[in-house]
Amino acid sequence: MVTAKEVINELLVDVFNHILSIEAEVLRDRGVKLSMTEVHVLEAINNTADPTMGNVANKLRITMGTLTTSINVLVRKDYVNRFRDENDRRKVYLELLPPAKEVLKIHDQFHDEMVTSLLKDLDIENDEVLLKSLENISNYFKQRY
Repeated sequence: MVTAKEVINELLVDVFNHILSIEAEVLRDRGVKLSMTEVHVLEAINNTADPTMGNVANKLRITMGTLTTSINVLVRKDYVNRFRDENDRRKVYLELLPPAKEVLKIHDQFHDEMVTSLLKDLDIENDEVLLKSLENISNYFKQRY
């Protein structure tokens, strides 16, 4: 007999994998020539108030070395500019260039379409149990990882 825990695990993994796969396919079809990892690095730069290498690495929960590898590629492809703080040369800032902003518009549009499609048949604002469950899942991952 399959337990609720096993079903939930399977559903979470399945949904996560489907979203990543579909997201990559849709962005590729819309002309994005970056990997999903590169797109998510752009997103992290965009969503970090003080986009230093250290802050972006922390946001992505990756090492500075891993981020450096991705940033080197994104700089070479002209999506990101990297520069040092004039007052504190240890700080390296990241800046999105216009092509990166276009990729993020496409990425945001995909997410908006995905969520809109998922919610079209649900009355989510009135489904307090579902909202609370999703919030609990989100909080668990934020606190735990």
